[in-house]
Amino acid sequence: MKKILKNVVGIDVAQNELVVCAGRLYEDLSCELFAHKTFTNNTKGFVSLLEWATKKETGVGIRFVMEATGVYHESLAYFLADQQMDVSVILPNKISNYFRTLAVKTITDKTASEAITQFGLERNLDNWPAPKGIYRKLRQLTRERDQLVESRTAVKNQLHAETAEAHPNKTSVARTKKRIAFLDKQEAEIKEELNELVNSDEEMKKLLIIISSIPGIGLLTALTVLAETNGFDLIRNKKQLTSYAGLDVREKQSGTSVKGKPKISKKGNRYIRKAMHFPALTAIRHDERFKAIYARMVAKHGIKMKAAVAVQRKLLEMIFTIYKSRTAYDKEYFKKLESSLSHSLNRLA
Repeated sequence: MKKILKNVVGIDVAQNELVVCAGRLYEDLSCELFAHKTFTNNTKGFVSLLEWATKKETGVGIRFVMEATGVYHESLAYFLADQQMDVSVILPNKISNYFRTLAVKTITDKTASEAITQFGLERNLDNWPAPKGIYRKLRQLTRERDQLVESRTAVKNQLHAETAEAHPNKTSVARTKKRIAFLDKQEAEIKEELNELVNSDEEMKKLLIIISSIPGIGLLTALTVLAETNGFDLIRNKKQLTSYAGLDVREKQSGTSVKGKPKISKKGNRYIRKAMHFPALTAIRHDERFKAIYARMVAKHGIKMKAAVAVQRKLLEMIFTIYKSRTAYDKEYFKKLESSLSHSLNRLA
């Protein structure tokens, strides 16, 4: 009998259910997917899943692998981590890219769970580090504020339409203004709650100060990016980050006959993309470096929006770099570098 090197349970997570596939890696590096089952996505289902998987354990341990599917995977990941199990949470784009390499024509929950299992068997995966509780609270609050701002914009548009009429209804206008005032009050409450949360964590305060040194990046933008990435806990490099945010460029080209226009995938976290929009416009207006990047991109292809997206991507990458280095943005860095290079060239001459 062949020796088993690894046991993996791949889980396709949905809002209400967990579609599970169990697999093994043998000493000859062959893989076997040998069991499937579906569980409810709640505490009772988690307990049943763990019991089911444990019965299939062969003395080499079990690794549970799942995608980072919005918020639906989080409860399960926390449960398994609390049970001292090996858990890996994978960025969705990694699984989707891997799926395309398989000879699978039909995409179902079952085939998705099989792909996740096979990915776990073939890769040497890290354990999922459970994020600090502050990031979960920050995400809840920043998303609530985002939804509130969207609602307020819709109400303001309604007020504008009402007041622009030839004979506006005074009571309707008054009620609309009261709704706007109420939403303003709620936003102020959320900001106060965010402020208290940040002030309770000294490390978070220092991080926000450093990140906010980047041109165009304010506290709310920094908070949103940190909250939506759980402090970059699944991000290993800039390429992963831009893909997670949906700011990666996709291009369709086949031979000489088919050539689509390059465009961002938008298959990622929309909250991050939305948060980077206005900071990019601010950086373009007020910072020479980003103004130059924007001008160069516009000169290259003549599309202003595409150039603005390039600045968004650059700013996001810079947030990641500064987070990792814990070093504030230096506006004079490139001037210093240029001066140093010029000095070196003079010495050579």
